[in-house]
This record gives sequence, structure tokens and C-alpha cells, in this order.
Amino acid sequence: MAEGLFRHLLGDKYDFYSAGIKPTCLRPEAVDVMRELGIDISQQHSKSVDQFLGQEFRYVITVCDSAKESCPVFPGKVERIHWSFEDPVAAQGNEEQRKAAFRRVRDQIYRQVCEFAAQQG
Repeated sequence: MAEGLFRHLLGDKYDFYSAGIKPTCLRPEAVDVMRELGIDISQQHSKSVDQFLGQEFRYVITVCDSAKESCPVFPGKVERIHWSFEDPVAAQGNEEQRKAAFRRVRDQIYRQVCEFAAQQG
């Protein structure tokens, strides 16, 4: 969701990549709640952070506590930013309750990305 929001809000200024420490699959709940904002992430896929080792980045943003602790060091002058969000994948309940968890996290990420964008000028 973070990659989709970054691309939607700042895609004309930066290139964005997302990866996980333990990548799994693109969750249908994430696709659905992003579609509610008019953002299509259905073609995104989970990637391992190992795929990007050795590349230089201006920013590395982690969005969960376990990622912050396990994120590798990237070369060059990189600014590390951490945003602590709950993992909506862990949400229990029926489909609507799980989607509500994804919406809540989506909205939290959206606010952080907007704040980041405002700081970039």
C-alpha cells in the first residue's frame, strides 16, 4: 500500500521501490482498499529486500517494527525513516473486519506520505 500511495502522490518526482524482509503475496484486501482511493496496485508484487542490496537510495522507509530491526544497510548517503504501523495481515474476523484493518493502516500511511511530500516541497 505504501508503494502505491507514494507512486500516486509523488511518482512524478521520485522512483519508488518496495520490498519485504519476508515477502509473501499481494493481499486482495490491500488491492480492494486502495481501489477505493482510485489507486490500482493489482500489478504490484512482493519482492525481497535482498533484490535491492548494493543499490543506493536517498531514503529507506520502514513501515513495521520488525522491518526496522532487520533492514539491511544500503550504501551511500541514505536517510532512514521509520513509520510504525500495525500489520493489517494479522487482522482477524470476517472479510469486512479485515478490510477495516487494511483501511485503517492505509489511511495512516496516507497521512505519513502526505506529510513526507509536504516536507519535500
